Amino acid sequence: MAYEKPITIKEAITSISDQEFILPAIQREFVWNTKQIELLFDSIMRDYPISTFLFWKVKAENIERFKFYKFLSKYHQRDKKHNEPLELSGDKDRFAILDGQQRLTSLYLGLKGSYAYKLANYNWKSNHAFPERHLYINLLNEADNNEFLYDFRFLSEDELNNFKTNFSDKYHWFKVGDILGYTGLIQLMNYITKNSLADSSKYTSEQIDFASNTLSNLYEKFNDKELINFYLEKSEELDKVLHIFIRVNSGGTKLSYSDLLLSIATAQWKEKDAREIIHKFVDQLNAIDPGFNINKDLILKSCLVLSDIKDIKFKVDNFSSENMALIESEWDDIARSINLSIQLIASFGFNSKTLTAYNAIIPIAYFIKKNNIGDELLHSSNQLDNRKLIKEWLVRALLKRVFGGTPDNLYPIYRTIISENLGKFPLQELMDRYKGTNKSLSFDEETIEHLLNTQYGSAFAYMVLSLLYPLNHNYKFHQDHIHPKKYFNNRELTKLGIVNEAKRQQYMEAFNTIGNLQLIQETENLEKNATPFKDWLYENYSGAGLVNYKNMHFIPIENDLSMDEFLEFYEERRNILKSKLLKVLNVSDKQYEVEEEGEIIEEELT
Repeated sequence: MAYEKPITIKEAITSISDQEFILPAIQREFVWNTKQIELLFDSIMRDYPISTFLFWKVKAENIERFKFYKFLSKYHQRDKKHNEPLELSGDKDRFAILDGQQRLTSLYLGLKGSYAYKLANYNWKSNHAFPERHLYINLLNEADNNEFLYDFRFLSEDELNNFKTNFSDKYHWFKVGDILGYTGLIQLMNYITKNSLADSSKYTSEQIDFASNTLSNLYEKFNDKELINFYLEKSEELDKVLHIFIRVNSGGTKLSYSDLLLSIATAQWKEKDAREIIHKFVDQLNAIDPGFNINKDLILKSCLVLSDIKDIKFKVDNFSSENMALIESEWDDIARSINLSIQLIASFGFNSKTLTAYNAIIPIAYFIKKNNIGDELLHSSNQLDNRKLIKEWLVRALLKRVFGGTPDNLYPIYRTIISENLGKFPLQELMDRYKGTNKSLSFDEETIEHLLNTQYGSAFAYMVLSLLYPLNHNYKFHQDHIHPKKYFNNRELTKLGIVNEAKRQQYMEAFNTIGNLQLIQETENLEKNATPFKDWLYENYSGAGLVNYKNMHFIPIENDLSMDEFLEFYEERRNILKSKLLKVLNVSDKQYEVEEEGEIIEEELT
């Protein structure tokens, strides 16, 4: 491997357009933002080094042995982030990019393509949120930003028109890609003349000189100067190319380790395209209502765990051809199990905000795969016990932060316990195994006291409440203030007759914690809104329905629910919730006296 004769940026762009330069399957996807691209162009204009490139020459007769992808030509943050696979015939040699994909893609997007990113204050689903942008350079003035000398910007049509209408004395935007169509200085001077950029009645002498020099410099750097310096690897051995790629890309922050591992998996799967399948699968999972934030790291880790591969650490050695073949053969079952896990967790009411440790999905998926359970887990009465056990385990694990840090040591033990207790999710066995350790799933009274101080809106508040409410797949539950938040400020409390300042402070310290929180249906939450709780409750419920509502939501039976008695309500309800949590979480080392009202709600609701 040695340095080759350097080429111009224009030659590189032509090679990309002609699919002479291509991307191997081991490459990650494009991740640069517009500022990074603009900085690259500014660096080129200022004669800053842009580092060398590493190309891999693939002979025509060997093209079909490997998987390759196109360069992105139109990046769209929502709709077009993934490279398209290439179907190549063996008509000529090609050059696959081993190092420099981000830079070459940036050059291609800036000179021949476009970049669409989301505007603030627009809905993600709106097409207007993603205007197409092309790269321009201001020919009249240097950049205001100290990081740049030249003012490169990706601009939409609307932004361009705004500059022309309101700031024509300071900005003249030249579309950067147009420079590739110029053949010499005469055309540059014609552009200057046609656009009056040498007109001293319109621009200062400094602006006129800057415009001429900038356009000339742009032409020289992108058309004439040989700035693409590269090494060329000619080996046809994939293993050697993989090791070169790893050596080049695994240092620093150039390539995340999961990107690297996914690239290796992509190169070694025989029947399936790992990158395409896993990226689409991640998108599919995140679209499950009410929305999640799963990434490819979780999927790769799940593949190692669910395939019963002994060492599940993120190491290149664990992504051997043997392990990759095993994962590929089991992919359908792995994907089904993960998908069912997310659907189940969604049915518990969790979402991207309340699922605080995504790694907790993996043991659930392993249990599903090991027991070959299908969609019946979501709805069948035969699986009700497993749903309850999984939900309780999940909440315990999240509340105790069992999956914080690096949980790799947990998975082998979880696999063993699940495998030895087929048919039933082994909550008790897991509790017994980790009792007294820092991964314990058990609770004590002190911890429960702490949980009862959890604030409204937090993921942990939802988890605590979810332990107390029945499984119900038919409704979306919202956290709700029983006594509405609206009334818990000095002004409103004074209007309600709470004139003692210390008492008002007690009200405001208590209202936002578990003692005044409940889970109610989404529609019910909208109807309740900021209506005083006593008024809303007695308008909507009476008789047995009223008693059932109070029991379901652990409302003290005797309290009259007026704001005058809020502190009494709060303390009584907090005690009821504590007694219920002590029972649900099997806190048996210290007995807790249950109030008479609590006896009513201790009936099994789940």
